[in-house]
Amino acid sequence: MWLYLVGLVGLYYLLRWYRERQVVSNLQDKYVFITGCSSGFGNLLARQLDQRGFRVLASCRSELQAERLRDQTSGRLETVILDVTQTESITAATQWVKEHVGNRGLWGLVNNAGISVPTAPNEWLTKQDFAKILNVNLLGVIEVTLNLLPLVRKAKGRVVNISSIAGRVSLCGGGYSISKYGIEAFSDSLRRELSSFGVKVSVIEPGFFKTGMTSNDTFSRSILEVWNQVCPEVKKAYGEEFLVSYLKDVEMSFKRSSTSLSSVTDCIEHTLTACHPRSRYSVGWDAKFFFLPLSYMPTVLVDTMMYLSSPRPAKAL
Repeated sequence: MWLYLVGLVGLYYLLRWYRERQVVSNLQDKYVFITGCSSGFGNLLARQLDQRGFRVLASCRSELQAERLRDQTSGRLETVILDVTQTESITAATQWVKEHVGNRGLWGLVNNAGISVPTAPNEWLTKQDFAKILNVNLLGVIEVTLNLLPLVRKAKGRVVNISSIAGRVSLCGGGYSISKYGIEAFSDSLRRELSSFGVKVSVIEPGFFKTGMTSNDTFSRSILEVWNQVCPEVKKAYGEEFLVSYLKDVEMSFKRSSTSLSSVTDCIEHTLTACHPRSRYSVGWDAKFFFLPLSYMPTVLVDTMMYLSSPRPAKAL
């Protein structure tokens, strides 16, 4: 009995391996638009796809960042300035993409642009702190996608949304996990709606990685700025010792973070080159062997594990 079960599992993975090795043709004729190419995953992906032969359309936040990227790539890669929180900027970028792709359509849309701060215990934050992240990580993704979908549909292409393992397990307060849960839901509905048109939608769920957006210094400074604005009553409830412990937990998380950004960009490349990309890619050992299994555990067990590993507010002691 067990032997048959092992055989079936082995056959499943063999067939999946074979399907995922089939590559689409004429990559040099396919356009891919990537948001957030100033640094991190987006910057590496733009250079990686350019080397692979794609016609990369990369968006950056400033002309200086765009110029640096162009200096590192071939003449095929072109850049545009884009602020995903501004409708006018998205509209202008959409028109720019239309002029470049023409009748071929857009093979790939990679929604990579994102921010991660301010992140802190929910009670320390304001509505504006939540909105700042949601406007970029969720509403910006939605608006960019809605504007470019006709071009993706024309090419029967791919939409790739960068989520996080924090879209599976809420690891911190603030808008970051909320935005990533939203990306998961948006991607699911989009995948089902667009399957009839031959468009494939994939979600990338990285674990902890060190990028320009996610660094210990960035998080620590943001947490201290938020703490300094917290009202005295809340400060008294949490206490200075909680703040110190919270900062230490953040530091330890980044010490365990991976520096191998290529493991993420390789998955994104696979979604754009494979005939049969996956719907989801969990990337990183922490994502695959801890957070992903954790997301399927009973809520009471997850809550207990999180409680035991978190610092205690002063008034809870």
